[in-house]
Amino acid sequence: MVNTDDGRPLFRQIAEEIENSIVDGALAEDTQAPSTNELAVFHRINPATAAKGLNQLVVDGVLYKKRGMGMFVVPGAREQLIKRRRKAFGEQFLRPLLAEAEKLGITDGELIDMIEKGTR
Repeated sequence: MVNTDDGRPLFRQIAEEIENSIVDGALAEDTQAPSTNELAVFHRINPATAAKGLNQLVVDGVLYKKRGMGMFVVPGAREQLIKRRRKAFGEQFLRPLLAEAEKLGITDGELIDMIEKGTR
């Protein structure tokens, strides 16, 4: 669900929602994505905003248009998104984590122990 208090543009939230559906398998390759009107009604937003989110995914190579039929998930989109998110995960979370651990003198072994204990 889009959140007007989020600070991120609504069209980006729409695009991320669809990306999440592709990554978690709810929206399979060559499956039709929700239409602009469906998204607009569901989220109570302007259809132009929903269209902008969908079109961003076309530009990103995640969706493709079938004239008169709508937008569909590109074959290989899930793998593409996972690859992109893994890279972003490393840049957004791991690099700062490792930098802070180094500042605090936390060894690799200690960090591994902390991670293992945090996931149990």
